[in-house]
Amino acid sequence: MTTSLRSEQRAPLPFLGLACAVGVSTIYYNQPLLLEMGRSYGVTAGHVGFVAVATQVGYACGLLAFVPLGDVLERRALMMKMYGAEAVALLLVALAPGLTWLIVASVLLGLFASVTHVALPIAPDLVSHEKRGRAIGTVMTGLLLGILLARTFAGWVSGIHGWRWVFVVAAVVNAAFVPLMGRVMPKLPPKQQLRYSDAMKSLWTLFRTQPLLRESSVVGALVFASFSCFWTTLAFVLHSHYGLGAGVAGTFGVVGAAGALVAPLAGRLSDRHGSRWVISLGMGLLTFSYVLLWVEEVAGLPITIHIIALAVGVLVLDVGAQMTQVANQTRIFGLMPSARSRINTVYMTVYFSGAAVGSALATIAWEHWRWNGVCCLAIGFIALAGLRHATGGRDAGADYHQVKEEDLLLEA
Repeated sequence: MTTSLRSEQRAPLPFLGLACAVGVSTIYYNQPLLLEMGRSYGVTAGHVGFVAVATQVGYACGLLAFVPLGDVLERRALMMKMYGAEAVALLLVALAPGLTWLIVASVLLGLFASVTHVALPIAPDLVSHEKRGRAIGTVMTGLLLGILLARTFAGWVSGIHGWRWVFVVAAVVNAAFVPLMGRVMPKLPPKQQLRYSDAMKSLWTLFRTQPLLRESSVVGALVFASFSCFWTTLAFVLHSHYGLGAGVAGTFGVVGAAGALVAPLAGRLSDRHGSRWVISLGMGLLTFSYVLLWVEEVAGLPITIHIIALAVGVLVLDVGAQMTQVANQTRIFGLMPSARSRINTVYMTVYFSGAAVGSALATIAWEHWRWNGVCCLAIGFIALAGLRHATGGRDAGADYHQVKEEDLLLEA
């Protein structure tokens, strides 16, 4: 993207954050509602937990199928179509007559929610190279607020009208976003002429030839698997330990949303100290959060102290996860500017596959070992991420190693 175009398009950065928030929030509405959904269909927590898994599997598939189109098609029109399709998928979830239909509709919902990662790679195009981390941090603030406040919105709306209305309201919001996108965003043509088949072939070449991308993908997937362990089972632990419902589970999203404010700071720290330093700090905070969350549940403290400790643990958990994510994306977007959508495809497909695995295993851990099993599993994921991080490349210049588009397509 040219310098003149950058100067004309600085205003859409906050709007890109809003676009990411609207898109990504749809895959998190179901997490605080799982118990209510289970009661509606007469199924156990172990069965209804796979609604969250289905959404994340759909999202991973959407990342693989749709996000590479950001390097092939005009991106504004692509995003408008995907927001419209997402509105339809949300209505299908709201109208699902049984658990099987709900799972199928949730897969579709996840597929089109991948519009979030058509929008995110636009952010580095709007600023100079030296401010890439800051731009990503700004847009990631919107994305992370969408992830966290989605649970709050879902918990509160379901408490008034029931869980199905959460998805009806969300469908209206996504439908309204289609014309808004057309008015606010400029046309965003691809940086080069590229066929979809070539773009898809180059995904494996990117993964195979870029060690930093492989490292970031594995670390990100393991961290997000750990993160998903907590949020998938939070409604279960609040209900079984304290008798609290979806509204309270959703309210913890507000606590976590405060942690989203660290995203711009994480971007600036990545620009200043390097991404590896920020990732190390983020994983340290994640480990501390799970130790706190585990200890406070087994310590036999008064309920008020339990809730306060839980809130602190949620805040630290979100700060750690967000620092790791911003730093990872800052370094991978420096690899090849003309292939940012495809690089993001590789990274986010692996990343959300980790989330799906984390949610599935956390549901099983809860069924068999309750909170002890969930925390042990989550810390295990962090330990594996730390091992991969510690054995990764130490060359500071690796953050910004670039390859040429023609070499990439030739290898593909």
